[in-house]
Amino acid sequence: MISLRGGLIVSCQAPADSPLHDPAIIAAIAQAAVNQGAVGLRIDTPYHVSAVRQKVKLPIIGLWKQQIPGYEVYITPRYEDAEAIASAGADIIAIDATLRQRPNGETVAGLIKRIHDELGKLVMADVDTIENAKSAAQAGADIVGTTLYGYTNETKHLSPPGFELLTQMVEKLDIPVICEGGISSPKMAREALNLGAYAVVVGTAITGIDYLVKAYVEGIGNC
Repeated sequence: MISLRGGLIVSCQAPADSPLHDPAIIAAIAQAAVNQGAVGLRIDTPYHVSAVRQKVKLPIIGLWKQQIPGYEVYITPRYEDAEAIASAGADIIAIDATLRQRPNGETVAGLIKRIHDELGKLVMADVDTIENAKSAAQAGADIVGTTLYGYTNETKHLSPPGFELLTQMVEKLDIPVICEGGISSPKMAREALNLGAYAVVVGTAITGIDYLVKAYVEGIGNC
């Protein structure tokens, strides 16, 4: 397993309409994170993965968010998306591993197998429930993450971080569990590790300038 244990993985992403969405800027943000001790990075789109790969040697968890009409899954939903991310230089491919319908009749198990067999890459299964976590592990996922907790119809009434889900996953699974989503302070990151997380992913609280500034402005306006 690529060495991520006990460390901070920084998700370096930006909205498509943000000036920060430029690959060179994402790469600079990623390099800054690595300079300060991040053990890995989570990067969206082949273009950004490629730009980061040229600057950074540490592990990259790559994904490609694709909004496909008629389907709810959007994190690397198809094999062709995984293939593009792998070609760009990602070490681990993150996929939506919920059991929702996927394009082209693909299944989670089939996608994981192809990524292993044809691309030679590890798979991080982003899930929302313990049932989907178990299913992903049985399908051969190398890592599972709490990434989709609070972001699916089944869990939309819940708010990240999914510490309860994290605890269940740590207790019931024999593969590394990454806590991702809703971690907004070093204290919360430490709590996740204390609960047994293999590593912690932090995105918005570190790199989400657009979202954070908007929240502050709206907060000030509501005073």
